[in-house]
Amino acid sequence: MAKEDYYETLGVARNASDGEIKKAFRRLAMKYHPDRNTDNPKAEEQFKKVKEAYDVLSDEKKRSAYDQFGHAGVEASMGGGFGAGAEGFSDIFSDVFGDIFGGGRRGGGRSRVQRGADLRYNLELSLEEAVAGTEVKIRIPTLTPCTECGGNGARKGTSPTTCGTCHGHGVVRIQQGFFAVQQTCPACHGSGQQIRDPCRACYGKGRIQENKTLSVKVPAGVDTGDRIRLSGEGEAGEAGGPSGDLYVQIQVREHAIFTRDGANLHCEVPISFPMACLGGELEVPTLDGKVMLKIPAETQTGKLFRLRGKGVKPVRGGPVGDLLCRVRVEVPVSLTKEQTDLIQQLELSLSGGGSRHSPQAHGWFDGVKKFFDGMKFS
Repeated sequence: MAKEDYYETLGVARNASDGEIKKAFRRLAMKYHPDRNTDNPKAEEQFKKVKEAYDVLSDEKKRSAYDQFGHAGVEASMGGGFGAGAEGFSDIFSDVFGDIFGGGRRGGGRSRVQRGADLRYNLELSLEEAVAGTEVKIRIPTLTPCTECGGNGARKGTSPTTCGTCHGHGVVRIQQGFFAVQQTCPACHGSGQQIRDPCRACYGKGRIQENKTLSVKVPAGVDTGDRIRLSGEGEAGEAGGPSGDLYVQIQVREHAIFTRDGANLHCEVPISFPMACLGGELEVPTLDGKVMLKIPAETQTGKLFRLRGKGVKPVRGGPVGDLLCRVRVEVPVSLTKEQTDLIQQLELSLSGGGSRHSPQAHGWFDGVKKFFDGMKFS
């Protein structure tokens, strides 16, 4: 029976790169590996075909011979078998799957001692707290070292022992016909050690779930997106390993008056129509208290006033920002008849002055007139 084309077996093109071939082999080997298909006897046969194809196409010389002469070009060099024997296959398989099945190439098992996970806490602050700085207490659930066993998981007075299955290496080799597969030790799960008499407080985990209260000093000038790192306040490490860190993520609430843009603050200030016409002074708030803002006569909506040094001092240094006040002229509403009559009299008086009293409006209408005069209508 003719052998299947190696490229078709791996599902790659004939000009596939080494990386594409390796990726295809990895995917198919995981799919057909006998350990993952104990109820499918055909999977092992397909697995062997995939391995044979990879053994040829991953070798530059064998691939060249196969491309020129087909299966006949590689059968001699393969010696009727898979070329790399059981030991050679173990090297290839470990190279491709070492990160999945545990253990490097012929290396020992991983240590049980591992650093704990980092944690994140979202801290919501008011704008005033963020600008001035504050100190808050937070309560977080986390894994802490078991005080009963000291974090090693074994009952007090005992210690973990070397795993009798892998003899402390953390990995075992399983012979599957022509292949020797290296995988994580099922007895110790790769740690190389076993706990015969687990701690009664943590059940052999070495860590327990607790809530702890921490005091967080928030520096002045923080903003949404800033993070405060509390070293060693994350989850406790496994088997006495170092703790992770806690990252406090800052979120500043929206303010009723101010919006922040870096070091500057912005606010919108409504002014009356008479004040816009005649000018005057009004109180405006800042984060330091009230200040008087002078409004010159004939102020238009959108005019921006800058109060220097009334903004925010950035947390990373630099000059204090400014407070930018944009005025908005408020049109009177709910007018009485008397007020309406007065407005109409004012309108008549202003219209008699031509463009002198409303240069922007007259300039705009002149532009509109020129626009329509220049258009040709059919």
